[in-house]
Amino acid sequence: MRTALLAAAFAAVALPMSAAQAQSAPAITQSITGTRLDISATGEVTRVPDVAIISAGVQSRSTTASGALQDSADRMQRVIAALKRAGVADRDIQTSNVNLNPEYRYPDNQAPELVGYTATNSVSVRFRDIRNSGKILDALVAQGANQINGPQLTIDQPEAALDEARANAVAAGRARAALYARSLGLRVARIVSVSESGGYAVPPPAPPMPMMARADMAQTKIEPGEQKLQVSLAMTFELQ
Repeated sequence: MRTALLAAAFAAVALPMSAAQAQSAPAITQSITGTRLDISATGEVTRVPDVAIISAGVQSRSTTASGALQDSADRMQRVIAALKRAGVADRDIQTSNVNLNPEYRYPDNQAPELVGYTATNSVSVRFRDIRNSGKILDALVAQGANQINGPQLTIDQPEAALDEARANAVAAGRARAALYARSLGLRVARIVSVSESGGYAVPPPAPPMPMMARADMAQTKIEPGEQKLQVSLAMTFELQ
């Protein structure tokens, strides 16, 4: 009796789990009477990036925490004002980091001695006119920005380009399936399933690059070049 009750209890628990597993891992339910062919196909297009994302920051040092924070806030206010004068919209300026760290001196055989504080303040800026963004960066350095991170070049609205890459991926998959079919003396009867397994990814930002304001420094230039957009598909065909 006890064994029967335990078996019923385990069965009651196991049934919902099996249903959940079946929902999370859908399988091809269509019957395939011929030869099954699974293919991975990639479609790609190239576009010129139209947005540059750059982090601009200031770093200040002072003997007091409040002094370091105040100085960094004042310098960042000048940096943001320079961005707005250059035509950068409020929606394209976002505070990304505010940090305060103590600085210590370590004398020999003595306890560490607090000597001051370092404050950093950074904003993330989206430049929609890439070719003129270098001039703006030079102006920011002149206004006190001493930390530049980037640029991260990207495409503002990539969906149309991605759709073109999807169509290219489908065409590549069909062509590859036809090649396999001919090599095997068969023909492509139909496409059984298609699933998208990858898409466009924004490249990682470059490491921080400290910059110093100098009267004789060369003008900063940012060249957009071209960027590749890719879409990968997993396709299943039936060959007969």
